[in-house]
Amino acid sequence: MTIQVILADDQPLIRAGLRRLIEQTPGIDVTGEAGTGAEAVQLTRDTGPDVVIMDIRMPGMDGIEATQLITADDTHARVLVLTTFDDDDYVYGALRAGASGFLVKDMALDDILTAVRVVAAGDAIIAPGVTRRLIGQFASQPRAGHKPRELTEITDREREVLRLVGLGMSNAEIAAALYITAGTAKTHVARLLAKLDARDRVQLVITAYETGLVTAPH
Repeated sequence: MTIQVILADDQPLIRAGLRRLIEQTPGIDVTGEAGTGAEAVQLTRDTGPDVVIMDIRMPGMDGIEATQLITADDTHARVLVLTTFDDDDYVYGALRAGASGFLVKDMALDDILTAVRVVAAGDAIIAPGVTRRLIGQFASQPRAGHKPRELTEITDREREVLRLVGLGMSNAEIAAALYITAGTAKTHVARLLAKLDARDRVQLVITAYETGLVTAPH
């Protein structure tokens, strides 16, 4: 199946560059472009894409608000946020809004395509330089009215799998660490997603930090 992608960025040159890259790639098509967050939301509702590549800083409705509206809708569309390393506050906002991944604008083009495929398949991806630092800082920030989760609904084995997910391990790496098959690791992750009502792996990582299974790096 062909992955349908929307490009949301207020800079036409960036959209044009991404479009050229994607149009040369089998299995991924651009179904539309948006220059504002509001346009991205409406285009997503109209066309039902698999992935929205979303810039954060856009005029009017920004990418965070647009991400929140898209993920709140009854849609299978997932959002990949475009960011830069110094935009920590924006990434925190995108995390809370339900983004499934984060791309850095200077990433290699092949890595961007890989990210699109990963997110379209229902997983989550974060640029390597962003992952533990940002999520660790995000999860350690106190939030008004927020009570840490106690994880009483998961088994000891699932708790261990959640800790390894929080460390950024893939299913294959989890399998090797726990001496189980990759299929079993995948099953554990799927059960965690269901039990914790998590949209994707990013939310599992956040939960691992918020419950103290993983501590923020210093």
